[in-house]
Amino acid sequence: MTINLKVPDMTELKPRITVFGVGGAGGNAVNNMIQSGLEGVQFVVANTDAQALAMSSAERRIQMGAHITEGLGAGSKPDVGSAAAEEAIADIKAQLSGSHMAFITAGMGGGTGTGAAPVIAKASSEEGILTVGVVTKPFQFEGKHRMETAITGLAELEKYVDTLIVIPNQNLFRVATEKTTFADAFAMADQVLHSGVACITDLMVKEGLINLDFADVKAVMAGMGKAMMGTGEASGEQRANEAAESAISNPLLDDVSMRGATGLLISITGGNDLTLYEVDEAASRIREEVDSGANIILGATFDQSLDGKIRVSVVATGLEAQPGEKTQEETVKRPEVAKPEASETIAKLTERIAGLQPLADAPARADKPAGGTKKAADPVWKSGEDVTIEKRVPRAPARQAGPQTPEDKQASFIPQPPAVARKAPRRMPKAEDFPPHAQKALKEQEGNQDKAGLEAQKTKVGFFERLTGRRGAKASEPEIVRDNEPSLGAPEDMAAGKPAGRHKAAAPTPSKSRLGRAAGTPKPSSGQVAMQEENGDLEIPAFLKRQAN
Repeated sequence: MTINLKVPDMTELKPRITVFGVGGAGGNAVNNMIQSGLEGVQFVVANTDAQALAMSSAERRIQMGAHITEGLGAGSKPDVGSAAAEEAIADIKAQLSGSHMAFITAGMGGGTGTGAAPVIAKASSEEGILTVGVVTKPFQFEGKHRMETAITGLAELEKYVDTLIVIPNQNLFRVATEKTTFADAFAMADQVLHSGVACITDLMVKEGLINLDFADVKAVMAGMGKAMMGTGEASGEQRANEAAESAISNPLLDDVSMRGATGLLISITGGNDLTLYEVDEAASRIREEVDSGANIILGATFDQSLDGKIRVSVVATGLEAQPGEKTQEETVKRPEVAKPEASETIAKLTERIAGLQPLADAPARADKPAGGTKKAADPVWKSGEDVTIEKRVPRAPARQAGPQTPEDKQASFIPQPPAVARKAPRRMPKAEDFPPHAQKALKEQEGNQDKAGLEAQKTKVGFFERLTGRRGAKASEPEIVRDNEPSLGAPEDMAAGKPAGRHKAAAPTPSKSRLGRAAGTPKPSSGQVAMQEENGDLEIPAFLKRQAN
């Protein structure tokens, strides 16, 4: 009797990782990963477009929505893509069966990727599979509508994945040049997915001094929300530090930072010349970017093709705290201050600003609380960026106003009518307002007017002149007194036998005053002549002359 002793065959147990490409963008990413020679994973593609599905390099393919779309695509309608995935949910679950980890890659903004990716992620999470989403956002030139559709799809996908990595296509301009082709640019975006998958598979499959198992990876990535992946490769004396710098500053990822990460997975790969100091330098540089309490898992492997080089891959998870937000440690260190809600503070500030009137009334309202009670100073609210909004101090308090009720405060602001500037009345210009030559001309004109008025006053016609009709000549010319001897009558009258009395009536004898002035009195001055002319112009009646004689 022979006894056959045989060692039982050991069942090879290793983690099964599935990369699920959804839609056109997901199918292209899978094709690039297959062409790069990534091993240790299985690839599955699912699409509503039969033509794009036939061009895929993957062996496992799923035609979604055969009855809904008839292989013609979702037409950029997420609802159609979601319904197509629900129709093929049995095939999707069959491909995911037995997987330990699933990477779901898709392009957000279209119909199939935006609508079907959340359905596949939900089916994966229901099977207990560690699900990681790696998706892209559209370019800015693709329009606002497509971007809004992508944001809606991201919010739905985030509900069912353990870790989500977002790659905006617009960030390709950070690494592309004018000579970079369109295909090469998308290959750069696919490299992020390739690096993340390779980082995890290398740690679990390849040999190394520090190997990791799937449980370590799951501890870092399960239920961690947003995450980032980065890979850096360098050579030279500072290759460890340079590779670490490149890994933690991936320009293609969404604007996220490793600050505040709760989980960190570090993979360091090098050739046989990899030293202990280089591993320490790379790991220490990455550890400086996260909190001291973060869960850090480190792995180091060898690759014969990397002699003279070093490759560092990083997966940071739990990036819910964005840059600028306060971390838990900072919150503990700062003293607690009674801070009102931001909305209430803004409402108070708005009410305070709206109730401002002229400067004389503003301090009275601000300092005088309702009900006449003393109001405590409002606490100062501080934002996350250390921006302090303080209560405005009144400048010049004028008078104290009476207590106001809340209703009065709300209705205290009464807009004043716009002030209308009154025009000053125009004044008559003075001589001093004119130029010097004009002032001189005005003075000469005033002097001529004064002289003309004086002459007019001299030539004024008297009352008796207006009665007798005499005017003009005697007033303008002085009377000439002739020194003729008085005569009682003309010789012709005497010869004719005319009486002397008639001749006197025709030619009256000069008065005694004229005779005396003509005989020996000196000639009067011009002023006296004028007065005499005015008196001499009067006509003396005949009976007065006879009485005088």
